[in-house]
Amino acid sequence: MNTPILSVRDLTVKAHLDGETRVLLDHVSLDLAKGEILGLVGESGSGKSLFCRSLVRLLPSSRLKIEDGAVLLEGRDLTEVSDAEMLKVRGAEIGMIFQNPTSHLDPVMRIGDQISEGIRYHQGLDACAARAAATEILSQVGFPDPLCQYDNYPHEFSGGMRQRAMIAVALSCNPKILIADEPTTALDVTIQAQILTLLMELRETRGLSIILITHDLGIVAQTCDRIAVMRGGKLLEQGPKRQILSQPKDPYTTRLIHSHPSMPGVEPVTEAAASTVAAPVKPILEIDDLHVRFPIGGSFFRGSAAKTISAVSGISLQIMPGETVGIVGESGSGKSTLARAVLGLTPISSGHISFEGVDLAQQKTAGLAKLRREAAMVFQDPFNALNPRMTIGQTIGEVLAVQGKVARVDIPDRIGELLDLVGLERDFADRKPRSMSGGQCQRAGIARALAVDPKLIIADECVAALDVTIQAQIIDLFRELAASMNLTLLFIAHDLAIVRNLCARTIVMYRGEVVEDGPSAQVFSQPKHAYTAALVAAIPDIDPDKPLLGNAEEASGSIRSIKRMP
Repeated sequence: MNTPILSVRDLTVKAHLDGETRVLLDHVSLDLAKGEILGLVGESGSGKSLFCRSLVRLLPSSRLKIEDGAVLLEGRDLTEVSDAEMLKVRGAEIGMIFQNPTSHLDPVMRIGDQISEGIRYHQGLDACAARAAATEILSQVGFPDPLCQYDNYPHEFSGGMRQRAMIAVALSCNPKILIADEPTTALDVTIQAQILTLLMELRETRGLSIILITHDLGIVAQTCDRIAVMRGGKLLEQGPKRQILSQPKDPYTTRLIHSHPSMPGVEPVTEAAASTVAAPVKPILEIDDLHVRFPIGGSFFRGSAAKTISAVSGISLQIMPGETVGIVGESGSGKSTLARAVLGLTPISSGHISFEGVDLAQQKTAGLAKLRREAAMVFQDPFNALNPRMTIGQTIGEVLAVQGKVARVDIPDRIGELLDLVGLERDFADRKPRSMSGGQCQRAGIARALAVDPKLIIADECVAALDVTIQAQIIDLFRELAASMNLTLLFIAHDLAIVRNLCARTIVMYRGEVVEDGPSAQVFSQPKHAYTAALVAAIPDIDPDKPLLGNAEEASGSIRSIKRMP
């Protein structure tokens, strides 16, 4: 390995809580070479994000202290420099892409200004030059109209677009080291491939060193040079990626590898299995010529009429009881809008939605009451979906109390059972979202959805923030619930490998329309639409010899050609 640009030696971080001291990072040592991509993997709460925050001294609480060790950046110990010097290091020398873009983008500041701010501070450019540089970066990370979108605010973008903006902010100062904490969590596979390809190109052209935190071993296999595995604040093993993936030394690493959904041992759902749910019964959900439009632009004072954008355009679907249906497509394709319209959270412009025979347009009061008793949604953003002032136990208990299906004296026991189902310790009932990782918050959101005892669950990117072992547990849980309770599942995801293995049927959306709908085995092995073929080509594989760059170029080229079609 080349001379390290970053050497971490025996880094130890402790939390000083009331009456106790807890070790969160236990003598972690790592080297990062110039131009190297290091993949940092491990389950939620293993210390991956805390380790990277410690490198730039951005610990999430004043109760957390770096107690021992050194962080040497080109020979300079960052644990000993002044706060003023650290301000110069952050951004210009070490950039960071955070996991949750909603919490790290300024909601009252234009996206372009947030990118150009760092350019002006670290590079000394004037406003005009900084704007031009920021616009170019927006184009690089996949913004379709960077000149106009420069002036948009974060709330005007989807979760995937906000994540791209966060990446642009981190790249704006040309750092020597880039720490990427789940940088593609909210992105569909084609944009994920583009972003990862961009990071690899930056490594080649600028000698950029990258620490890539991810739960997707397919990403690690195809992008990283070395892999480091963490668990419980300790570094279990590290080494070249081929060595770790083919000959793991620690049992935990072996379990991570075998949990990956692209492993040969995980068989996709067959067409025979898909046909078992298509029995001649009434659909639980019927969607007929559904349109959802949102107003944009227009001005009362200038007398200009408001225009509309069509987020869902003429969709007709039937979902049968007990079906597991995956909905895939790019960010902005209308997946989440469709889901929210089904649950009555977004008003429909025209068309009909019927849940167990009740038309939500014509019988709105009765339909919404039925939905709230028998349907639930797991949202994409786990932090914003949970009340920050309530403990997890209070959040789940509130649902149980409102539903009235469980006696009040039995609610604490039921809360414990639900936490067990989603892989959280029962003491999480007394914790608030701010003290939990993104993956832990997402599991709490799933527990809240299960508290309704639903017939229909709509899961909007519900496993995007989870590591592969917990992903496998949640997918197995959904599979068991669907089999034992005849639960109907609409599973929205950008991870096509998970959809392939969980869902009997796959629906592909593009620009608000359904472009393909069929048994998952058929859709993934013999896609009929060019857009579906491009999505499948961009799926990351755990095989380190499968080229990500070729997939990204193929998928991006196919999608660009589709977008030029009338």
